[in-house]
Amino acid sequence: MKFRTLPGTDLRLSELGFGVWTVATDWWGTHTDEEAIAMLRQARDLGINFFDTADTYANGRGETLLKDAFGENPEGLIYATKFGYDIYNTTAEERRGQQELPHRFDAEFVRFACEQSLKRLGIEQIPLWQIHNARLNGVLDDDIWETLETLKTEGKIRYAGVALGPANGWITEGNGYLKHRPLDSLQIIYNLLEQWPGNEFFPAAREQNVGLLVRVPHSSGMLEGKYTPETTFPANDHRRHRPRSWLLNGIKKLETLDFLTQNGATLGQQAIKFVLAEPLVTSVLPNIYNAEQLQEFAAAPDLPDLSVEDLEKLAQLTAQNFGVEEPRMHVKGEPQSALEAWENSRGL
Repeated sequence: MKFRTLPGTDLRLSELGFGVWTVATDWWGTHTDEEAIAMLRQARDLGINFFDTADTYANGRGETLLKDAFGENPEGLIYATKFGYDIYNTTAEERRGQQELPHRFDAEFVRFACEQSLKRLGIEQIPLWQIHNARLNGVLDDDIWETLETLKTEGKIRYAGVALGPANGWITEGNGYLKHRPLDSLQIIYNLLEQWPGNEFFPAAREQNVGLLVRVPHSSGMLEGKYTPETTFPANDHRRHRPRSWLLNGIKKLETLDFLTQNGATLGQQAIKFVLAEPLVTSVLPNIYNAEQLQEFAAAPDLPDLSVEDLEKLAQLTAQNFGVEEPRMHVKGEPQSALEAWENSRGL
């Protein structure tokens, strides 16, 4: 395993991290506690020291699984978790599938959420605490950041970041955070087939020296190279809600990428190497469903880097959308004018 330091921090993260969402929720299949704990421990044994979770994953299960797997205050492991959703009301108990809960960012709730996460994780300080699926109000609201600074001073959190989502986009929001708030990390969607809009954050991240954490490096499984035109997804699987054109066009795009696997690496491994070719990226968080997949992905950082020739060819293919004609992706988020109005009001 290889490691990178999150810029501006003392956190040295494994280049391949483990996103606990795949074993804590049922969005990618179900896992018993025993199965989930076994995979988490296997990840540690393979050299992974970075585990990313959230309080909202199965209403706390995504955090308690880490405590059950590694005990309290484990040495050598770095946890990142997230906050912002009110998982403590009746809506949380009644929600179905991937329904979003109401956000809450008042100081009393933020502090309460922090203390509850500390208990569930079994640690005394959260290494990296991220605003979950942050919206523009997090850029505009000074109170949120004052609360985070207070929690840092008290030693309850070490660093603070932002995770964008759940859908792709949030260009105005992400760049607003990068330019105007003291971020220690920004978590985004970015992969070989979906480089935009993630690459819209690169200039500001570079200017502000903020490290990127990248999820969905396999384009929701497409870059694992296992889909066929007959592939179907379970009713509770998020990929079921994508249009069929996503599946068919994705398979066509993969036909242009055969050269990536000629050296013995899998397409899934090379997809990770592509993301890691961007120096701004500190760690990659793939969706991991089983032990075999975990072994495959965990081996990726130690493989040879993509060659200059490979990267140039990928850039050419990207410019041609891999030979597929399709409309540009629709993305979520506020218009730039919403941020500019706030900037103008502050003379920024």
